[in-house]
Amino acid sequence: MAKSAWDTLIRNALVFDGTGAEPREMDIAIEGGRIAACGSSLPTGEALHIIEAQGQWLMPGLLDIHTHLDLEVDLEPGLPEVVRHGTTTVLVGNCSLGTCFGRQQTDDQNPIVDCFTRVENIPKSVLRQCVEAVQWDNTEDYLDHFEDIPLGPNIAAFIPHSMLRIEVMGLKDSISREPTEAELTRMEQLLEQGMKQGYVGMSTDGLPFHYLASEPHTAQRIPTQFATFGEMKRLLKVLRKYDRVWQTTPIIENRAKAFLYFMLTSGRLFGKTLKTSALSVMEFVLMPGAHKSFLGFAALMNSRLMKGNIHFQALGTNFRIWSDGIVSPLYEELGSTCELIAKEYDDVEGRMALLNDPDFARRFREDWHHGRRGRTLAHLKTKLGAPDNLVIRDLYLMIFDGAPVADWNGESMQAVYDRLERWQQGAQADARSDEERAAFELFPRPIRDDADFMLHMLRTYDKAFRFWVDVGNAGNKATLELLKYKHAMPGFNDSGAHITNMAFFDANLMSLKLAQAESLQTVSLMVRRLTREPAAFFGLDVGSLDIGAQADIVLLDPEALQAWDSNDTRVLEYRELFQHNQMFNRSEGVVKTVLIHGEPVWQDGEATSALGGQRLGRALRAA
Repeated sequence: MAKSAWDTLIRNALVFDGTGAEPREMDIAIEGGRIAACGSSLPTGEALHIIEAQGQWLMPGLLDIHTHLDLEVDLEPGLPEVVRHGTTTVLVGNCSLGTCFGRQQTDDQNPIVDCFTRVENIPKSVLRQCVEAVQWDNTEDYLDHFEDIPLGPNIAAFIPHSMLRIEVMGLKDSISREPTEAELTRMEQLLEQGMKQGYVGMSTDGLPFHYLASEPHTAQRIPTQFATFGEMKRLLKVLRKYDRVWQTTPIIENRAKAFLYFMLTSGRLFGKTLKTSALSVMEFVLMPGAHKSFLGFAALMNSRLMKGNIHFQALGTNFRIWSDGIVSPLYEELGSTCELIAKEYDDVEGRMALLNDPDFARRFREDWHHGRRGRTLAHLKTKLGAPDNLVIRDLYLMIFDGAPVADWNGESMQAVYDRLERWQQGAQADARSDEERAAFELFPRPIRDDADFMLHMLRTYDKAFRFWVDVGNAGNKATLELLKYKHAMPGFNDSGAHITNMAFFDANLMSLKLAQAESLQTVSLMVRRLTREPAAFFGLDVGSLDIGAQADIVLLDPEALQAWDSNDTRVLEYRELFQHNQMFNRSEGVVKTVLIHGEPVWQDGEATSALGGQRLGRALRAA
């Protein structure tokens, strides 16, 4: 054997190779950043470095198929908060938003800030830092610039449709008129250039609560939502030509229209199959049967009759969302609370003016009670599991976590409301502390209902109270079955978005934990679904342990995985990089080692000097 035949030898791990085959205990040898050998009892004498992995699981690096790390990666290219959870490849440019066309700034518009602020709940102060890091102005230079930064995970990108429209039409025109024929042609040309350059596809968005964030456009949705069906057909024809992926979200305010758009996947109807990756499949708390209709539709579209290829992205954990007062993606769906969120982040005076306006209070009460009371069609639809919106307004589902009264933390708002009612009716002993008693003194007398309760909380504390709700996958009762369903696609994490409202960096680990509780065979299936399957779907040469493959590898401790629960380890911390608070996961001890291109980047619970210190990942170009 030649001297120093291998750079690294990983010994005695239980290997899940991503094919779905049963795991085997074996050794993995790495040379030049690639898998050099796999087998039992490989010789150790010529390896420069040896990693003893007895009792650990080894698998290809995990893919995060839906992120908004476009902005963060240029401030901290190592992306340590992603890598610590075993992710070695991320997809950016989702939901029609991204930075591949550069800053796109003019004297009166800053589209990146305008689009990302409310859609992804990232404060403008953070986004302005991100925009300053943008030094390119075209899609080719965007992919090329990753060669010049110390990239950690691999990056693959969509052409974002909102930014494409802005590039051709400008922000104002992209939300106020239809494109001319010349502009449509130019969009097709830019999109085709992107496909030739290796972009994985194009992303669009249809969610009704995705608004622009700067005057005079705060009542307008992001540009992609102004496209006609005809425009979509023309642009998606480019993706069909190159066999690339359309990433999209449903038009949930018009479900018939949503399914019409999803039918664009059909090769039977549109000449050639369109690979489609859509958000999202989960068991919604207020609409528990919705996932069945989405997956049933996918099964029909993917049948030989329709010749489609649509998969609904699946979250591997409970969909828990935090709110700072009313500021969260949840409450953009209600007209009145949308007005509050449209105010600048620090505009306390503006929010107070609204909250104390009797007309606003009336509209707030109407929105708060819509579908929840009275003999109305909306209430009947809610009872039947088909509500007009998915905004949770039931106090027993809203749990304080960062309350203005310490006694309330960990309690539901309903528990506090019930004590308040009893206290106002004379049960003075029901106030659990002097702090709670002082808070109760501030509430209006009598408290009429839960709408009064929430109005008072907002008027008194603004954003200075936090609470969470589980919007979907509550208790993870149906999560594993959804992850296993062949027309679903695990790997959705939304990393880098909603930085104070959610943290799903570790949803892939939770997918593995849920699989572990069933069997090792299910773990093997889940590894395949988080590695080889999405890599093949998006046309990326990652996600395998084949000889010659890039050595992106994760080692994890199955005992630590079994004992861990992501609900116990989500934290809100100040992040110096953003000079702002951000939510994180801390799955301490679960992931033992991460290697990217053969280089250890995470070991012993912390990043190595290589992560963010040298370029390891690469810009992946779709094949």
